Amino acid sequence: MTTRRNALVTGANKGIGLETARRLGALGFKVWLGARDAKRGQAAAEALRGEGFDVEWLELDVASDESVAAAAKTVAAQTAGLDVLVNNAGVAPGYVDALGPDGRYERPPSREGVADMKATYDVNVFGPVRVTQAFLPLLLASPAARIVMLSSYLGSIARAVGAGLGESQSPNVMGYGSSKTALNAITVAFARELAPRGIMVNAAAPGYTATDLNGHRGRRTVQQAAEIVVRLATLDAGGPTGGYFDENGPLPW
Repeated sequence: MTTRRNALVTGANKGIGLETARRLGALGFKVWLGARDAKRGQAAAEALRGEGFDVEWLELDVASDESVAAAAKTVAAQTAGLDVLVNNAGVAPGYVDALGPDGRYERPPSREGVADMKATYDVNVFGPVRVTQAFLPLLLASPAARIVMLSSYLGSIARAVGAGLGESQSPNVMGYGSSKTALNAITVAFARELAPRGIMVNAAAPGYTATDLNGHRGRRTVQQAAEIVVRLATLDAGGPTGGYFDENGPLPW
């Protein structure tokens, strides 16, 4: 008898997270749809169940130690292990307000608010640490767990400085961009620790995707964005760990 595989996707009531939950559900996973808002989380889970997938809303605010701990207890009470963790939840306070009429980011680092940066780091950096640590016992109980961190092209320092690429390929978004650079470093740190235990940890860059995060100005669809996320979440044995990828392959740090 085949044991049902379990996956958790944070921030999954909309955007890339919702599409990732849908794709994992289509692959036969029982999906825990992490969302902090009950109304939106339950509606998203119900919609996916209506498509025939085994999806359950999980109350989860990645910026709250108490919420993360309670969520881990909820999942542990219903399953012995977690096969996939997608740390998708992310924020970019003030990002949309700083976009000009042509869609270019117009807020220089000298005008970046520290309060906004702290809020960004609490979700984008400390959130994945909280969630990964809290769910680690369940991940270790899986024979071959996979962890995916939702990074961004903006997390690449090489792209920002134009190393080997000529001019910079990234807008100068200090708060959000640096949070994804930090997340890349966290990806490597967890990968180094967990590789001997058979857990693969990788960072995915979904590209500039049309979501609420950017006022839907992104050029890519959530279907395109979810491709690399799901690929890294379902890696076969012997696949990469501690890497940073888009759908075309490894990215420069």
